[in-house]
Amino acid sequence: MRLFLIAGASLLTLVACATRSDTPVAESTPAAAAVAVAPNPLLADWTGPYGGVPPWDQVKPELFPSAFEESFTQLRTEIAAIVNNEDAPSFENTIVAMERSGDKLDRLSRLWGVMTSNMNSPAYQALDHEWSPKLSAVSDEINFNQRLFARVEAVYNARATSNLTAEQQRFVTRVYDGFVRAGAKLNETQKAEVARYNQELATLFSDFRAKLLADENTWTVIDSEADLAGMPASYIAGAAAAATEHQLPGKWIVVNTRSSVDPILSLASDRAVREKVWRKFVNRGDNGDANDTNATIAKIVKIRADRAHVLGFATHANRRMEDTMAKEPAKAMDLMMRVWPAAVSRVREEVRDMQAVANRERGSRITIEPWDYLYYAEKVRKQKYDLDAAELKPYFELNNMIAASQYAAERLHGLKFKEITGTVPTFHPDVRVWEVTNVSTGAHVGLFYGDNYARAGKRSGAWAFGYRTQSGFDGPVTAITSNNNNFTKGAPGEPVLISLDDAETLFHEFGHALHGLLQNVNYPTLAGTPRDFVEYPSQVNEHWVLTRDVLDRFAKHYQTGQPMPQALVDRVRRSDQFNQGYATVSYLSSAIVDMKLHTKADGVVDVDAFERQTLAELGMPREIVMRHRLPQFGHLFSSDSYSAGYYSYLWSEVMDADTWKAFEEAGGPWDPAVAAKLRQHILSNGNTIDRAEAFRLFRGRDPDVRALLEQRGFPTDAAPTRR
Repeated sequence: MRLFLIAGASLLTLVACATRSDTPVAESTPAAAAVAVAPNPLLADWTGPYGGVPPWDQVKPELFPSAFEESFTQLRTEIAAIVNNEDAPSFENTIVAMERSGDKLDRLSRLWGVMTSNMNSPAYQALDHEWSPKLSAVSDEINFNQRLFARVEAVYNARATSNLTAEQQRFVTRVYDGFVRAGAKLNETQKAEVARYNQELATLFSDFRAKLLADENTWTVIDSEADLAGMPASYIAGAAAAATEHQLPGKWIVVNTRSSVDPILSLASDRAVREKVWRKFVNRGDNGDANDTNATIAKIVKIRADRAHVLGFATHANRRMEDTMAKEPAKAMDLMMRVWPAAVSRVREEVRDMQAVANRERGSRITIEPWDYLYYAEKVRKQKYDLDAAELKPYFELNNMIAASQYAAERLHGLKFKEITGTVPTFHPDVRVWEVTNVSTGAHVGLFYGDNYARAGKRSGAWAFGYRTQSGFDGPVTAITSNNNNFTKGAPGEPVLISLDDAETLFHEFGHALHGLLQNVNYPTLAGTPRDFVEYPSQVNEHWVLTRDVLDRFAKHYQTGQPMPQALVDRVRRSDQFNQGYATVSYLSSAIVDMKLHTKADGVVDVDAFERQTLAELGMPREIVMRHRLPQFGHLFSSDSYSAGYYSYLWSEVMDADTWKAFEEAGGPWDPAVAAKLRQHILSNGNTIDRAEAFRLFRGRDPDVRALLEQRGFPTDAAPTRR
């Protein structure tokens, strides 16, 4: 039941990455009929080693409809048993019984979420459009069950006198609050209205995902290798291999994902090529064609606002933030606007430096445009620090960086990773699997799956996903976690070289996986943490990429085998705060626009006009675009998940920066005492205690905002000591 009740979320939170098309799913063929009468493998308990593993070798789109129907029936039967129990409501017969319910739907939805994110075929897209509103309806059916809520409320009201542990009392409170946020206290008319909004949103989310995926599954064709001047040989080979894969032999293609686009923007010397690639990328979802998302977004924003009003909130942002550390939009905006002026000021400095380089290089003055920013930033980096991205990339070979992340986890947290690829099913041949054990005891901890390459039907970006949540209340259940990236495969036999930024992203997503693997809670409902906390463990994990031990062992030049020399590392360190204006403004502009959009009380918006006007009011530098423009902002419009929540990366970075400072104050990145406290108070206890209190237990005080400003190289004199 945790899928329904955490913060009043629905199953759509879990399946937020799914997409759709209008391709129908065959339902009347003899094969489909045979499947319908046979036991559905998607509903079976996971079998095999390691406490059972996902049956990826048996997952097919045509199996999902009957599996969803059967899992809905099982859930309804389990809820009816709770509701019809004649015994007085208690922690065990109500709260724990709910936690045990819906296991089939839980497992099924995790399979669904992975396939619609990583292997999204037209059949899955059609199913998503059909089943997303049905999943939403089942969620509402549970959340609006008045008799069920009455039992939950009775346990909640008696929690302080029921001999419950502190963890159990928090569990009860979380379940009760989830019901209330979902609308359990509304009258029947209001519940019907909220249910209608939820189902409409489910369909709109599906539409948005489909349109965005269609634009992301495109590419820019490069006709001549000469047009790729400035690019490393490994990138050119990968672009040629990608072109061949897409039946364009003799060409080169830049796929429309950030990990493929950013190297072009940073290194390609042909300005026209940079502009062509940039325009293709930043206009995803905004081309006035069948995949344009603006009208879809306008409907989403309006319905969110209307739903918030029915639920008793002033705005969608107020509703979403009630269950976060920030609690209210004003606090998040205060933090963002504290950083914004310094970031814009830094951009002005960066542009002046780039303009001077551009003028000298070209022999005549040009105007720095957004497709020039990263390119000339690299020129300035070379001039100021004798450093460029091309010099670093040969040291960051993908497989080595994967091994590096696991080495750091072993040294910091006592986790050992042993590859077992080939011994358990996977959904694609590229997926690798590791067993995770405790170094000290040898005990099994969990499994880790890695899916690192871009492919058609896979959504863009990088993300972590949990196949199974750790819990202990019904015997030990171990975690199964995954990381998903979109690196471009090299030509056969060629290494996959990634940038420093990509390496940090890899460590970031691995931080999410570690959070799941190190968790040690009884009740799965207490596994989830607030949106503005969940990015904290992943962000702090990025810091270990450039530690000397990691570099010596793993950052080895792919040709010479020599580790990155200290002189080069020193130049990287000296440039740590370089280009922070760009990084901060591109991110913060997206976060601020998100918050302003979702604090519109009426939700009426012309999406393109709103984006332009808000950025103008902010004084957005013309040389930069938002990291995620609204038409392609999947965080916001693929589900409710990050809506009014993109600020959370900055909020989490305050804790991340202060945590890294704790390691530095203790003498270094491997300090065992600080690492142990991090595991105990931050990584292992889920949401069993308030997350602000958890940080205080770890650090001895609230987070210090100055650590963040220092990390980004911004003035700290105007910042208060603590947030």
